[in-house]
Amino acid sequence: MTGIAVVTGAAGALGRAVLAELAGRGGTVVAMDRAGDPLDEVGARDGVRVIGVDLADRASVLDAWKQVDDLGTPSGLVALAGGFVPGSLADLDEHTFTGLWEGNVSTLLWSAQQAAARMPRGSSIVTVGSKTAVTGKAPVGHAASKAAVVRITELLADELRPAGIRVNAVLPSVLDTPANRSWMSPELAAKAVRTEAVAKVIAFLLSDDATPISGARVPVYGDA
Repeated sequence: MTGIAVVTGAAGALGRAVLAELAGRGGTVVAMDRAGDPLDEVGARDGVRVIGVDLADRASVLDAWKQVDDLGTPSGLVALAGGFVPGSLADLDEHTFTGLWEGNVSTLLWSAQQAAARMPRGSSIVTVGSKTAVTGKAPVGHAASKAAVVRITELLADELRPAGIRVNAVLPSVLDTPANRSWMSPELAAKAVRTEAVAKVIAFLLSDDATPISGARVPVYGDA
């Protein structure tokens, strides 16, 4: 991949792994997330530029991408921003559902909208769904929002194919992150997928080696 890669949700555990992988391959990587110390920390890495933004707010995202314009032409978007809230149907309330929808769906749509308007042919967008979006038991609010991410990915792949822009989704199961380890059993923790491994899959999907692939749901389940 040549040009600028933009990573949303970059200050999270998976975001940091993706930044490390992409920055290690050269080029400029733009890290987008809420302004604050975590974003400042990732900005200390060589080759990474940071932009503070409310990724669920369309106007804020538009302003952020105008800052990308000052850096050059983007050829990759990794839409990692999202959230997880456990709970059954009985537990779900309007606030929780709205938060999940904005965090997982709105963040993708507004970023993809701005990226697609700027990307040349041969560019790539990678989204993050979830294993629970397509199979198995899961909290209904989170799984429904991630299922929307997967379907949006397929729709964007069709819409953007004439422009030469590929769109694919990775579907993690349980990631090995500090937050997840706070509640995982030792058995589950042993099966959790390393964020560095997922980052390598994402980097491949951004690369020219993945040119034939668009509209794919790529399982990164490991044994979890």
